[in-house]
Amino acid sequence: MSMIFFACVVRVRDGLPLSASTDFHLNQDFLECRKRLKALSSILARYPSRGTAKGRNLSIHFLSSGDIACMAICSSSYSTIMAFCFLEELRWEFAASYNARSINSASRPYAFIEFDNTIQKVKQHFNSSRGSRAKGSWQRVEEELRLQPPVQLQLENTELLNGLSNGGHAGGHVEVVPTYRMQPVTPLGILSLVLNIMCGALNLIRGVHLAEYSFQEDHEGIGNVIAFFLPFLACVFQCYLYLFYSSARKVKTFVLLFCVCSCNIYLYGLRNLWQISFHIGVASLSSYQILTRQLLEKQPDCGV
Repeated sequence: MSMIFFACVVRVRDGLPLSASTDFHLNQDFLECRKRLKALSSILARYPSRGTAKGRNLSIHFLSSGDIACMAICSSSYSTIMAFCFLEELRWEFAASYNARSINSASRPYAFIEFDNTIQKVKQHFNSSRGSRAKGSWQRVEEELRLQPPVQLQLENTELLNGLSNGGHAGGHVEVVPTYRMQPVTPLGILSLVLNIMCGALNLIRGVHLAEYSFQEDHEGIGNVIAFFLPFLACVFQCYLYLFYSSARKVKTFVLLFCVCSCNIYLYGLRNLWQISFHIGVASLSSYQILTRQLLEKQPDCGV
């Protein structure tokens, strides 16, 4: 029967299992395949980002991306393209649920066992599909695999049995940083970027001019110089957070907003109330745009 039997998520650097589907198969071939999957997971850093270990009845497929790798045991007749669509979907779901800090700090096996519910749902979805996959998505994944074929291994290879690598497989690891697709930029978001750049430029110009005066004559004005430079840096980081995905975005956004507000209040006297209100208003608008621009619900090339 052509299907996915087992899936797991492991940490690439040491093969620590982070989560797995709770499937119980007593078939001897499956149990033997699980042993080889465990051995392979400990040496994933030696392989490119995609790979397949073929066996007579069962195959192992893996997809490494950043700190994690998703692995699956499928029947040998199961479509390789569908298997990698499944792994991409699983990787995206896991990356959307856990950040790099929690992954790196995990110290015990199956620290995220609750993710099993998601694995089961995605696996069931792929196993129950009946020709419902989108033609465009299928062709895109097929093209990616054609341009960058997965490394081919053999399940009977003793390297997979004992987890040791020989000279023939000691090639460098090609690491692929996960790509997070975010919602399109809105006109209001573009406006917030323009205003943020303008505020950052004003802070930088005022800070440089004040620094020249302070270092020559008034050393007590260094605090004001810092109060101009900090909002400049905050504006730069706000633009970055809006354009690119980052873990703990909400915390970083509020810290930057607090920094802008505090520094502008500190500068009262060098700036009037209208100027302070303008800078705080722009920072608030930028913060709102950062928090409302979310990741897309699904990677476009993994639909089934």
